[in-house]
Parts: sequence; structure tokens; C-alpha cells
Amino acid sequence: MKIKNVKANEILDSRGIPTVSVEIELENGLKASASVPSGTSTGIHEALELRDGNKERFGGMGVTKACENIESIIGPKIKGMDVSDQVKVDETMIELDGTKNKEKLGANAILAVSISVLRAHSLVKNKELFQTIGDIYGFNNFSVPMPMAVIIEGGQHSDSNADIQEYMITINETNIRDNLNLIERIYTSLGEVLSGGGKSTNIGYEGAYGPSISSNREGLDLIMSAIDKSEISKNKVNLALDIASSEIYDKESQKYIMKGENIALNTDQMVSYLEELVRNYPIISIEDALFEDDWEGWQSLSEKLGSKIMLVGDDFFATNIERIRDGIDKKAANSVLIKPNQIGTVTETMEAIKMTKFAGWEPIVSHRSGETNDTFIADLAVAIGAKYIKTGAPVRGERVAKYNRLFEISEIMQKVKK
Repeated sequence: MKIKNVKANEILDSRGIPTVSVEIELENGLKASASVPSGTSTGIHEALELRDGNKERFGGMGVTKACENIESIIGPKIKGMDVSDQVKVDETMIELDGTKNKEKLGANAILAVSISVLRAHSLVKNKELFQTIGDIYGFNNFSVPMPMAVIIEGGQHSDSNADIQEYMITINETNIRDNLNLIERIYTSLGEVLSGGGKSTNIGYEGAYGPSISSNREGLDLIMSAIDKSEISKNKVNLALDIASSEIYDKESQKYIMKGENIALNTDQMVSYLEELVRNYPIISIEDALFEDDWEGWQSLSEKLGSKIMLVGDDFFATNIERIRDGIDKKAANSVLIKPNQIGTVTETMEAIKMTKFAGWEPIVSHRSGETNDTFIADLAVAIGAKYIKTGAPVRGERVAKYNRLFEISEIMQKVKK
């Protein structure tokens, strides 16, 4: 079925900052839409998110230029193309932009169109979105992922003084409803622990608590106390961290500045610091443990912790196949955070996932701090059989939308098995 019309709108994300929404209309009258997220802590290797720069509108963060590019440049080019040829549509937009990081049209503009086309194709085929992704890109081992749910936020994601950006929990329950039930119990218990200790229960961008703490370790200790209070077996719960090290790395001194603990660590000291955390807490994953261009540091870290936990590259890889290939060749990590808006099209995202899985590494599908109610990443995670998904705390509509979609998919898959 061919594309008849492409319409773009400027909407607000969960932080009140503009983002792009697109509606695709087909010749048979079917319509499909998508809206894209935006990050607060962004890597230097991400594709360009096009912003207006007019300080009088949303502090320069408007996306009217991106929307205009969709309607005046992308739309006319893909009008008449068949939505069944996702790869061709994506390649057409990449060629139309013609830059390495999509700075001409904007990755936010291109991705919104890309996902909308995919949804339109799914409607035409009368299939679930995860099934359509599997059909197009050759995935058929569908499974519902386990959440890595953030419950304490620091760094740029909240007003907390914690240097670590995200403290997460994962639960060893494969049933998504049972999993979220236990996550919610720990999240609620953490709120009680914080309140009982006179700490703030204000929440950050992703729905997690953002208390002031005396050290990064205190954040971990608070979570362990919450697990005890919830009366959930510790054998069911593991921890994961997003250090977001590029945000605390000082290029001039080449040190990691931990303001919350009043320390400055070189790479070797940072690696030792992380090793100590892993020894003392049930941590199974550390994301962006080091600066995004510290290749030697990542290699050293992988030698010491790579056989014990997941070392996840976010800013380090930026969902970019070239950087992932280099990481694999250099044995610099063992997992990749997958964020479609870091690269700009569904097809490029799937290429990054395929390379990750081919290497035997773990792809972890992730949201951004500035989210919408779009649930695409839930279907994406199921389609590729991802073990884990990051989509925030078990609160706030834009986070819960993804969890609710996973509930729906779980029920669909159970019916299929019957």
C-alpha cells in the first residue's frame, strides 16, 4: 500500500520540551503515527537532533524546522512509495539527508517518519508491530524482556547530588506482571525508606526518586534497605547502574569528578572503584562505566569485569554500527544499549542489533529521559528477543505506557501458544 500523505506536528515530551510527531496516511485511508523521544544526557556520537535555536520559543528547543523538513522535503520524496519496503524508505531518507549524522534533516525528523511507515505497514498486514519487525528483519524468537527499572536518579536526571545517573533493579521473574509487581513493591518500599529517613521523595525525569545522599554507595544501601523492607527474597533481585561517565569526566584533567564524594579519579582508579562496587553489591550490569572515547579504559575494564557482569555501551556506542564493530574488535564491552533516536532510522537500529547479537553480546532496548506515550520500544524489544528493556520507574504515564504494552504483548503471545 502506497503512502498518500505525510504530516508532522510539534508536540511536548515528558519534560515539557518539544519533540516530533508524524502521521502517515495511506491510499486506502489508513493512518499511522509515531512520536520520538529525546535525551537529556546525550553522547557526542549521536545523530543530530534538529532544534530551531529560537530562544523565544521553548528556549531554542522548538522542532518546527524538523517538522518543516518532513512535510516539504521528506514527504514529497516518499509519497507514492510502498510502506512494505521499509528498508527502501529508510535508505531514501538517509540519502536525502546526505550527512553522516543526519544534520541536514534531523534524526528526530527521519526517525519519526521511519517508525510511522513501519506502523502503517503493520496495519496493512493486520499484524502486531513486533511481528512486522520480525518479518522485515528476520527475527522470530519473540520474548517479553525483563525490565531494568530505575528507582533512584542522579546526574543530569534529577536534583539529587548523586554522581551515578541511574540506580536500577532487575527481578528474576519471566512473567512481566509478576516482575512489575515486585518492582513496584520495592519502589514503594524505597519511598518509605527515604521518607522515614527524612529524605526527599521527589522524582526525576524517569519517575525514580532523586534524594540527596552522602555518597554513591548510600544510594545502593538505600535500595538494599528497600528490598529488605519489601520482604522480597534478595535472590530475586539484582542491581544495575548507569554511571553516565561522560557527564562526570573532565577532559582537561582526564579524571572522573565525583562531586558527591568529593573525589577525582583517573581511569585506573575509576576501574578499581567500580570493581569494589561489584564486589560489595549484587550488581549485574554497569552502563557507560567510562568516558565515551576512553577505548583503552574500556578494554581494561572489560578484562577485569567483562566475565562477571554486563558492561553496557550507551554514549560509548550510540547505536552506531561502526562504533559497535570497533568495540567488538577491541573487546571493549559485552553489551549495547539500543536507542533508535541515537542513529535515526529503524533499519540502522536493526543493523546495530544484528551486529550486537552476532557477536554474542546483549542488546538492551532503552527509552530516553524525554519520552512520549509512543510504545515502539516495547515492540522492538520483544521482536529481537531482548533479555532486558529500560523504560523507567513503574510510574508516570510515558513510562507505564511501555509496561502496559508489554502486558498486552504477553497476553497475545500466550494466546498464540494455546
